[in-house]
Amino acid sequence: MIRNSRNSYGWIAIVFHWLSAFVILGMFALGLYMVDLSYYDPWYRDALTLHKSIGVLVAVLIILRLIWKYCNAQVGEIESHRKFAKLQSRLASLAQVAMYLFLFVLFASGYLISTADGRGIDVFNLFMLPSMGEIFDQQSDIAGLVHLYVAWTLISVVSIHALAALYHHFILKDLTLKRMCIPQTEK
Repeated sequence: MIRNSRNSYGWIAIVFHWLSAFVILGMFALGLYMVDLSYYDPWYRDALTLHKSIGVLVAVLIILRLIWKYCNAQVGEIESHRKFAKLQSRLASLAQVAMYLFLFVLFASGYLISTADGRGIDVFNLFMLPSMGEIFDQQSDIAGLVHLYVAWTLISVVSIHALAALYHHFILKDLTLKRMCIPQTEK
């Protein structure tokens, strides 16, 4: 099953979800690693170039994921979710929206950091994302702080999201996590 149905996520949504998750966690780890590098470290420039290039591709991935999400059937609630209906559903929706908003703030702030000096972002020597230059004073520093705090906030929300999935799987023993791993057969 490629597309979503009312009862299950399809393979494309599942691949988008897990690819996004692994790349975002990897980008966070790379970002933590980068901040400890000195200017003379051999990885100083390479790690930064890699982080920027992957960041641009992740932005494209997330945009494609959102397009796919809105062009597919909305997957319905699991029966066990109805017990907690309103609060749980609202918190899950809020977390999902927050994660997307944080990602777009990360993309924007990363762009502002990277292009403040007037140079574009070279994406794996495939194409150049042009610069708009410095739009406001201390752009790189301010955008850097936003990038740092939003990255930590995103990872915190992602951690809660993962813990909630594990809670559903091991405590409630429902299909929440399984639906995001393998398309479920229609019943």
